[in-house]
Amino acid sequence: MEQLKALDWEINKFVDYMFGPRDSRVRGWFLLDSYLPTFFLTVVYLLSIWLGTKFMKNRPAFSLRGHLIIYNLGVTVLSLYMLIELMLSSWEGGYNLQCQNLVSAGEADIRVAKVLWWYYFSKVIEFMDTIFFVLRKKNSQITFLHVYHHATMFNIWWCVLNWIPCGQSFFGPALNSFIHVLMYSYYGFSVIPSMRKYLWWKKYLTQAQLIQFLLTIIHTLSAAVKPCGFPFGCLMFQFSYMATLVILFINFYIKTYQKRPSRTDMKKVPPVTEIRNGFHKDYFTAANGVLNNKKAQ
Repeated sequence: MEQLKALDWEINKFVDYMFGPRDSRVRGWFLLDSYLPTFFLTVVYLLSIWLGTKFMKNRPAFSLRGHLIIYNLGVTVLSLYMLIELMLSSWEGGYNLQCQNLVSAGEADIRVAKVLWWYYFSKVIEFMDTIFFVLRKKNSQITFLHVYHHATMFNIWWCVLNWIPCGQSFFGPALNSFIHVLMYSYYGFSVIPSMRKYLWWKKYLTQAQLIQFLLTIIHTLSAAVKPCGFPFGCLMFQFSYMATLVILFINFYIKTYQKRPSRTDMKKVPPVTEIRNGFHKDYFTAANGVLNNKKAQ
């Protein structure tokens, strides 16, 4: 136990040295004072993927229909709450959409920070996306992009909550929460056969996801070009991270279309295509980081 405490002290000393003093307004909040819980949960997540795929290799896939309905609709409700609360709290604080600092909105900043804590916590909940893939033996959907996005987001948002828990940080989660309302509601209802005919918005999900990336990059750069006191280094890190996601998405897209079958080959296979809405089904799943199964397994 003493060794663990010593390790915890050393790690927190290091991150404090790297990033400077933490925001005192979030001191004592669950999971935030120490980096170890976030780190260990991420390690457990990665080990679960590795060991889980080995465990399931010679076993039948689970259906999990009921679990998928509850999980997806639960994340939908949480995302809707975060979207509404971020809109209301940022409006209350008179947030500047172009650039917002960390201290000028008073109690509204605290309200925003509380919602962003839920956003951070939702990232560990979303680890279940991958666990469901493992249990249902959807290994082709456990791509590098999918795992990279899930693992890094949880850790990045631990840093965000400790150092920049409000202000300019509100925009990305608000936009992402809106996208997740659309995505997770679709995936939840798609498990119910009688609901599939009403799910008209599926074809817009990929476009919405790509628009989200563009808007987030524009919003980040706007604060760098016309600063308002929000840490410049954090803006550059966010831009760099978003750039890695865009590069990975484009790489996935190119690889997908390099593998498109020729017309001759297509005559030899059944008329079921792997290309949906202009994107390969695995790309669509990995890009959104969630389940994308039209048919219940």
